[in-house]
Amino acid sequence: MKITDHIKNAQGKTLFSFELLPPVKGKSIHSIYDAIDPLMEFNPPFIDVTYHREDYIYKQHDSGLLEKISYRKRPGTVAICAAIMNKYKVDAVPHLICGGFTKEETENALIDLQFLGIDNVLVLRGDARHADSNFVPTPGGHAYASELLQQVTNMNNGKYLHEDHDVFNTDFCIGVAGYPEKHFEAPNLNSDFKYLKQKVDMGAEFIVTQMFFDNQKYVEFVKKCRENDIHVPIIPGLKPITSSKQLISLPKIFHIDLPEDLSEAIQNCKNESQVKQVGIEFMIAQCKELLKIGAPVLHFYTMSNPEPTKKIAEAIF
Repeated sequence: MKITDHIKNAQGKTLFSFELLPPVKGKSIHSIYDAIDPLMEFNPPFIDVTYHREDYIYKQHDSGLLEKISYRKRPGTVAICAAIMNKYKVDAVPHLICGGFTKEETENALIDLQFLGIDNVLVLRGDARHADSNFVPTPGGHAYASELLQQVTNMNNGKYLHEDHDVFNTDFCIGVAGYPEKHFEAPNLNSDFKYLKQKVDMGAEFIVTQMFFDNQKYVEFVKKCRENDIHVPIIPGLKPITSSKQLISLPKIFHIDLPEDLSEAIQNCKNESQVKQVGIEFMIAQCKELLKIGAPVLHFYTMSNPEPTKKIAEAIF
């Protein structure tokens, strides 16, 4: 079922969902089940599956020369989505990214996803490789999420890369990312909304936000979207703080602000156990406020660690 239909069928009730980080190579499918099982009691209608592009390592040969080798740390999403849907009978939402894929590879992945009965995709540009200072498009691939979105929309309309005969139309419900605190590469918020509106006009049917810790920023983001004639569902993305190191890493990586009361409470903690508890309690309060606001879904970035999200969900659902 499409995410838009899940939200419509909920008739105003806030739904629960979460994002799953695929395991590193070498781990079995049971590591995924271990990350999902504790959260199934909250009846998620869908589970997101992230994807990470390839990275590089440098191998030194006996001659002293360095060889640049491309490698992937985690398995692909197609098989993981199939396993989730088969075991749990919920919708799996694969992330599609630009980096690491040619247009042909993207088309083949979408054909496989359609074959599996997957109804939703989340279209993202993706991050730069660790070895690159900026995002570098894959030769033959897409440089922007809007280009990737156009390819999915084209396939929904029966337009493929090379086919010159009748082909089937895919029917994906397409989601895109939104940034309540502005994408770090955008010159200003108005520019962000311009491109977000463009994506909705191209066929995006829902928005999932970057994590935030100040609900007022989500409220203002939704208001600004509506003022810009963006009327698709806007799903807040949430992540409880679980480590004192995240006071530095989250703002650095995701370009977000942490409220002063939260950062001070964490700095006053005597150990990491207290930090985790502070993070959970703050997120419970944040979620209760989002429920009152009428957020369509509370979507948690679990990083495949279900324990904190489970405690939060127990308090609010």
